[in-house]
Amino acid sequence: MPVNLQSIGVGARSTNSLSGSIDGKVSSSFGSGAIRTLRILHLLFADEIAGSERHCIDLANGQAALGHEVHVAGYCGSPIIPFLSDRVTFHGFSTALLRGMRLRQLIARVGIEVAHAHHSPGSRALARVPDGVTTIATLHVGFKPKRHALMDGVICVNRDQLSRLDGYAGQAGLISNWLPAAASGEAGDLRSELNLPRETRLVGAVGRLHPSKGNDVLIAAFRQSAPENAALVIVGEGPQRSELEKIAGGDSRVHLPGYTDNVPGFLRNLDLFVSPSREESFGLAILEAMREGLPIIATATEGPSEYLRDHPVALVQPGSIDHLSAALVDALTPQDVVSNARVGYDLSAFSRSTGIANVLDFYREVADRKQRVDMGLAKAPLLYVCQT
Repeated sequence: MPVNLQSIGVGARSTNSLSGSIDGKVSSSFGSGAIRTLRILHLLFADEIAGSERHCIDLANGQAALGHEVHVAGYCGSPIIPFLSDRVTFHGFSTALLRGMRLRQLIARVGIEVAHAHHSPGSRALARVPDGVTTIATLHVGFKPKRHALMDGVICVNRDQLSRLDGYAGQAGLISNWLPAAASGEAGDLRSELNLPRETRLVGAVGRLHPSKGNDVLIAAFRQSAPENAALVIVGEGPQRSELEKIAGGDSRVHLPGYTDNVPGFLRNLDLFVSPSREESFGLAILEAMREGLPIIATATEGPSEYLRDHPVALVQPGSIDHLSAALVDALTPQDVVSNARVGYDLSAFSRSTGIANVLDFYREVADRKQRVDMGLAKAPLLYVCQT
């Protein structure tokens, strides 16, 4: 069943960029009239922290700061634990065995109203939760019918994802990611840490060392075209490390220092940021690079090509060493460019407070529609578009 291009708007925050919004509220399980606090459970079973994990952490912390009762379920000893607010309760699961049953027990004990999955393991675990719980999944990667078909609502982070929801019977929401709360970490001196001369021009990337992130293309393009006074630093960890080290071929200009929990501090050291992904639903690190005012080269993947089109960013073909190499030449050739030159980006469309509010509004819209379906008053799925 195709998604109908309609919107239910709630207040001034949520507007439909495709058609006029329908004002007004309806009675729901969350209550009518005044907004009340919710009991929310985020499911994030991850053994490392990347963009989608940081997005979930920021959403949970932001919702808790607004007074909602927020819980997060994940692996015992999860790396996300230190970054959760004191107002967020974490529940550790040691193994996948009987995860669904234990999750249902947790939901019943706490009285969870909204369960929000952020990866496939979470979506699988929500397959048999009680009908009274509103289930949501954010498509950090893409729509997977076996994982998401039973969700009451799915949040798409770019428009291309909306075109691939044929057959989905729930409610789809288009809510772009936003800039997370700025970290207060020190920038440090990356050149000194890497024993690089002060005049070294630093090119950097942030992300998992995984083929989908295209770091192999970046290293090859950098070695092919970057001047001798440039260095490439890619922060992150993942299964592709040994392959990337082979591609670097012992080039002393290429550095893979590992994971950092201080992405803003890392970015402040750079002269140029590159996002070389072969596929990217959104690209949180790109937004963070924009906040630091960095010149940016990014691949024209589905998310970045949508939200970067009106910004002074160089977009190149995904997976192309030659195209990325040419962009690096353009960015690094002027030798008289002042190090740490900055660009002024308009970031008003990526408001954190508006983004979090839109997610909360979407929860309520999905719950309202679910109640209408139960009453036989709603049949066709609706598209909820939030313009930040």
